[in-house]
Amino acid sequence: GCDLLQKSCQTASIATAEKAAQTRKHVDAEVQTEAPVPVSAPSVSPHDDPRLAAFLRRVEAMVIRELNKNWQSHAFDGFEVNWTEQQPTVTCLHTLGYPPAQGEGLHVTSVSWNTTGSVVACAYGRLDDGDWSTLKSFVCAWNLDRRGLNPRQPSAVVEVPSAVMCLAFHPAQPSYIAGGLYSGEVLVWDMSHPEDPLLWRTGLTDDTHTDPVYQVVWLPEPRHSHRFQVLSVATDGKVLLWQGVGAGRLQLTEGFALVVQQLPKNTKLKKPPRGETEVGATAVAFSSFDPSLFVLGTEGGFPLQCSLAAEEAALARMPSSVPLRAPARLTFSPHGGPIYSVSCSPFHRNLFLSAGTDGHIHLYSMLQAQPLASLQLSHKYLFAVRWSPVRPLVFAAASGEGDVQLFDLQKSSQKPTVSIKQTQDESPVYCLEFNHQQTQLLAAGDAKGTVKVWQLSTEFTEQGPRETEDLEQLAA
Repeated sequence: GCDLLQKSCQTASIATAEKAAQTRKHVDAEVQTEAPVPVSAPSVSPHDDPRLAAFLRRVEAMVIRELNKNWQSHAFDGFEVNWTEQQPTVTCLHTLGYPPAQGEGLHVTSVSWNTTGSVVACAYGRLDDGDWSTLKSFVCAWNLDRRGLNPRQPSAVVEVPSAVMCLAFHPAQPSYIAGGLYSGEVLVWDMSHPEDPLLWRTGLTDDTHTDPVYQVVWLPEPRHSHRFQVLSVATDGKVLLWQGVGAGRLQLTEGFALVVQQLPKNTKLKKPPRGETEVGATAVAFSSFDPSLFVLGTEGGFPLQCSLAAEEAALARMPSSVPLRAPARLTFSPHGGPIYSVSCSPFHRNLFLSAGTDGHIHLYSMLQAQPLASLQLSHKYLFAVRWSPVRPLVFAAASGEGDVQLFDLQKSSQKPTVSIKQTQDESPVYCLEFNHQQTQLLAAGDAKGTVKVWQLSTEFTEQGPRETEDLEQLAA
């Protein structure tokens, strides 16, 4: 290594000398063409030393040899210069909110970053008890790159007739956003036209969910990867796929129903009360490695491994314009209460996280029912968990005690590396999302109606040397 460095330094100094000589020749040539030199002027400069020319001739072969050797070397393959300054702490960049929504006591139920990473949107609704179905609500978006950003005046505001439970920006269209309502409807808005934003809606037909929609996800169509459908999950036990068609309508293209009798019998599940057969879905996450594989969180507290390719007909009594299928392939061991959030690892095909009302996070492998690990993070509910898009062993969780907790499994498998106080009065944090473009940013929304944008320190955004191997070991 020292020899290589020494030779590189030699090479650099020799190359500099050679360049100086060439430059001098070039300048001399130009001077000669521009004007004749008076006879009395000195004709020899200190640089026209024959010893320098002799030295350059002597070392030329060695320089060429070293340059060729360096050119063929793989010593710095994969090395990237990090021009960004090291960030020592997690800092709050923005505190965003919409006073008319906060004045109504509305919570931030969901946050989403658009595909460029410059716009953050939030849904206003309620997550506590009560009939919020008739409450007017809002979807708000802020462009963080806009000069003169007003944290209390969103770039776009959409009024919605029912509480909004979930949001998801379109993967390719920066201004399209899908939302699921308390009423069971799914809508898609174009945030670039806030005066007339509604693109498509499901309407209140037999196909529409009859319970609150807890998550929406955009999925590429199998035969047209540039076209997307919206998948919605709700506590009525249905998982539905919608396609935007003309005349502002979302049309049902495929559907799944979760029925107790059709769940894989590998875990002891409590008998459903009052002869109910539907299993309420509360969260969904898709595998980054298999586009047909997804995990559902349920009201019963058990995650379900499911497949879009399932062909078995669902034993459901629900009305539907398309035949509903039974998607479940594996039932995982349950939490002590309903699951609010699931997240599949972007770096490992078999790992996923779940978080629920028991205050625990479970780390599961797709290959076995029992969790690989269980961490108690809170004495209250956990509302959200998300893997980092850039660090294989990092994830974040939102707690009912007002914290955003950042875990680095390389440092500790039991306690958070950083615990950030989002709310001073311990109001719950309901949602959080990493920014996949500007990976140092994390947005979190809370019961005070506030969205905070946190800037993560470099320890949470720069991958360690053995991180993927450590993740592989964890999965094994």
